[in-house]
Amino acid sequence: MAARISRLITLLLTLFVCLQAHASLFSNPATSRFVPVDQAFTFDFDQQGAQLNLHWKVKSGYYLYRQQIHITPQNAAIAPLTLPVGQPHEDEFFGKSEIYPQDLTLPVTLKQAARGATLSVTYQGCAAAGFCYPPETRSVPVSAVAASSAPAPVSAQPAPASPLPFSPLWALLIGIGVAFTPCVLPMYPLISGIILGGQRHYSLGRLFALAMVYVQGMALTYTLLGMVVAAAGLRFQAALQHPYVLFTLSLLFIVLALSMFGLFTLQLPSSLQTRLTLWSNRQQGGSLPGVFLMGALAGLICSPCTTAPLSAILLYIAQSGNLWAGAGTLWLYAVGMGLPLIAVTLFGNRLLPKSGPWMQTVKEGFGFVILALPVFLLERVVGDAWGLRLWSLLGVAFFGWAFSISLRASSGKWRVVQVIMLAAALISARPLQDWAFGGPATQHAVAPLPFQSLQTPQQLDSALQQARGRITMVDLYADWCVACKEFEKYTFSDNAVRDSLSRVQLLQANVTANSASDNALLQHLQVLGLPTILFFDAQGREIPGSRITGFLNAADFRAHLQKLTP
Repeated sequence: MAARISRLITLLLTLFVCLQAHASLFSNPATSRFVPVDQAFTFDFDQQGAQLNLHWKVKSGYYLYRQQIHITPQNAAIAPLTLPVGQPHEDEFFGKSEIYPQDLTLPVTLKQAARGATLSVTYQGCAAAGFCYPPETRSVPVSAVAASSAPAPVSAQPAPASPLPFSPLWALLIGIGVAFTPCVLPMYPLISGIILGGQRHYSLGRLFALAMVYVQGMALTYTLLGMVVAAAGLRFQAALQHPYVLFTLSLLFIVLALSMFGLFTLQLPSSLQTRLTLWSNRQQGGSLPGVFLMGALAGLICSPCTTAPLSAILLYIAQSGNLWAGAGTLWLYAVGMGLPLIAVTLFGNRLLPKSGPWMQTVKEGFGFVILALPVFLLERVVGDAWGLRLWSLLGVAFFGWAFSISLRASSGKWRVVQVIMLAAALISARPLQDWAFGGPATQHAVAPLPFQSLQTPQQLDSALQQARGRITMVDLYADWCVACKEFEKYTFSDNAVRDSLSRVQLLQANVTANSASDNALLQHLQVLGLPTILFFDAQGREIPGSRITGFLNAADFRAHLQKLTP
C-alpha cells in the first residue's frame, strides 16, 4: 500500500514538473516582464469627514503621469486641486513632462457631497522599460458632506522638490527684457515721479520701500491672474493632444509674435485704459497704500510690448495646471519688470540707458522667441521631418534678421558677428535645402507600413479568416504610447524588417481614444498595455510565445520574425 502511495506521489510530481515546463515553453518572456495595471499602480482611498485621500502605491520601475491625473465629481463639489510637482521626465516624442515614480497620496477636499455622490478618478502610467498602460478610471464612492463642514483645501504631500520643465526663473528674465522695450522703458521716469508724488526728499530706505510696494502691487495683479489661469487649465495638457487645439494655439502665438514686429498693436480698449490711468493718478504719491494701489492698477494696463510675452506665459501656466507655480511665475515676471523702476526711483535716470533703435531690436527679438512656441506645438502634429523644416525656417529667419541688424553697426568689430550670423543662417538652411533639392532628409523618408485598420474583435476575426495562408501581425498602437512611436520610427522603417513583413498580413488597432470598443478589443486579446504586437498563424490562432510587449529594435525584431516565418 505504501509503495502505491509513493508511486502516486511520484506520478503527481512528474506531472506537475511537465506542466511547468510546458508553461515555460509556450509562455512569452516579454509578457512576464510587466505586471497588470492594478499591481503596477495599486489604487486605494479613505475618507474622514470632508477629507478624502487618494492613494497610489507605485511599483518600482513604473511611474504615473502627472498631467494624466483627473478627478471629476458627480453630485459633489471639490476644492481646487493642487497636484504635487512631479519628477521631470523627457522623451523624444512627447517632450518634457512630470511623473510620479514613487507612491502618491492626493488629498481632496469635499466642499459638498450629496448622498450617493462619487468621484471619477482617471490616471495613466507606464513602465520605465518601455510599456504603457491605457488610461484607467476608478469610481470612488463618497459619504455625504454638508457644505458648511468642508475644511480648508490641503495641498498634496509629499511634493518632490523638482523644478518645472520650464523654470519660472525664465519669467524673471523675460520681465527684465520686457522692461527694456520701447513701450515700457521711457515710462519709468514718469512712473517714478508719480510714486514719489513730486517730492524727492526721502531717505534711501523710504525710496526703496515706495518703489518695492509699487512693484508688489503690480505683482499682485499678475499673481492673481496666474492663479486663475492655472486653475482653469488643469485639463489643458490633455487638450493639447488634439490637432485642432495645437493649430489654434500656434496661430495665436504667430499673431502675438507679429505684434512684436510692429504689424499691429495689442492693448486694452483706449477708453478702459484711460479710465484705469485716471483712477491710478488720483492715488496719493508717497503713501504706501496709495502707491500699492497704483501698482495693482498698473498691472491691468498692459502696454503693446507686454501683451505678447504675457500671453505666452499665461498659456504655459495653463498647461502646467499648478496654482502655486502659476502664481510664482507671474510674480517673478512682474518683479523682473519692476527692477529697473526700483533703480530709477533710488538713483534717478542716471542708470537708465538712452532710448534708441536698440529698444526696437529687443522687442523684435522677443518676437522670435514667441515664434519658437508654435514650432514646438506643431511638431507634435506634423511629425519629425516637417518639425525639422519648421525649426530650419525659424533659424534662417532669426539669423538673417540678426545679420541685417549687425550690418547697421559701423565699427569693424562687428565683422566677426556678421560672419557668424551669416554662417549660422546657411547652416540652419540645410534641412530646407535637403527637402527642396532631394537631399538626405528626403531620400531617407520611409512610408509607413501598409497596415489594415481594425477596431473590434469581429473585424479581427474576419481579417484572420481572409489571411489566405499567411501569418497575421496585429499591432496595437496609441498616441500616448512612447514605445509605439519608437517601433514606427526605428523598427518598422528598417528595410530588412519591411522585407520580412512583406509576406505577413498587417493589422493595426489604434486605441488612443480608450473608448468602450477599444477596451473590448484589449480585453478580447488579453492585453495589459502598449506596445503589444501579436502574431496569428494561417488558421487564425495566436502563435504560442510570439507576443511582443515592450520595444524591440530592428535587429531583435527581425530575429523574432525569423522564429515565426519559414
